[in-house]
Amino acid sequence: MSDSQPTVVVTGANGLVGVHVCAALVERGAAVRAVVRRAGTAPRLDGVDERVGDFHDPALASDVTRGADAVVTTVHPMGSDRETQRRIGVEGTTAVARAAADAGVDRFVHVSTAAVYDRSPGVGDVDERSALVADDAGDYPVTKRDADAALAGVDGPTRVLLRPPAILGPGDSSIWNTLRPADVRADERQRHTVPDRTWAWVHVTDLADLAAAVATGAVPTSPDPDAGPVAGGCTPVNVAAGPATWRDYLGTVTAALGVRPVWEDGPAWTGQVVADRAHAWGWKPAVSLDGALAEIDAGLRG
Repeated sequence: MSDSQPTVVVTGANGLVGVHVCAALVERGAAVRAVVRRAGTAPRLDGVDERVGDFHDPALASDVTRGADAVVTTVHPMGSDRETQRRIGVEGTTAVARAAADAGVDRFVHVSTAAVYDRSPGVGDVDERSALVADDAGDYPVTKRDADAALAGVDGPTRVLLRPPAILGPGDSSIWNTLRPADVRADERQRHTVPDRTWAWVHVTDLADLAAAVATGAVPTSPDPDAGPVAGGCTPVNVAAGPATWRDYLGTVTAALGVRPVWEDGPAWTGQVVADRAHAWGWKPAVSLDGALAEIDAGLRG
């Protein structure tokens, strides 16, 4: 990592996570190469240089990683068919990682997901050593699992796999603040759940803060993954805030929309996504559950 101003590449820089990662990097004094598909969509911040194209295009990947200190990848076409998710999320992300390795990039930070863990009913808390999902778990968890595995096989940079659960934060593309509530409003079936089922979450600003800290070297490496990223290795780290249930989330959404939730009985996962490793790395979420839910409520009522 450079002693002077670090240069960090961010893919998907106009997405919910990418925008906040860019802002967090600028706040830490980094120069950002913001990769977007459409011109004029990168965050308009001092220190952000927009680069336009498909992030996984070999020529673009080689160009944007040349001379960079770190890369943060945030792109995954969630909701697309499995082949598209594999082509872009797995093969594309791996191609960028290889380009970063060829360019001598020091750190590669990938926004993965806690959905890679088996969270079946009866499974307790999950940490970074917990079992991952099987092949029948669904397109998104499986392709994200496979992307993590592929990145583990790319030698060179210190790779960090950030594994957040539900990512909260306002925005048109926000699944939990905007898109899921729209489904709840439109479809009565989306109002059914087991109320005590775990709803693991993190706010996008807190996720971005850890991504920026790791990318800029503020989190030092360590031979012990529970103390820091392993230099030259591939280290997963869970990024989750405090405990919550679907009663908390769906109750907030339905109250704001003026519809009724339907609480059901049945088996459900009631464990936690344990973030002790992230805390040991110096991360502490700033957004409380009450604050996050109030933001959802205000956005829906507004």
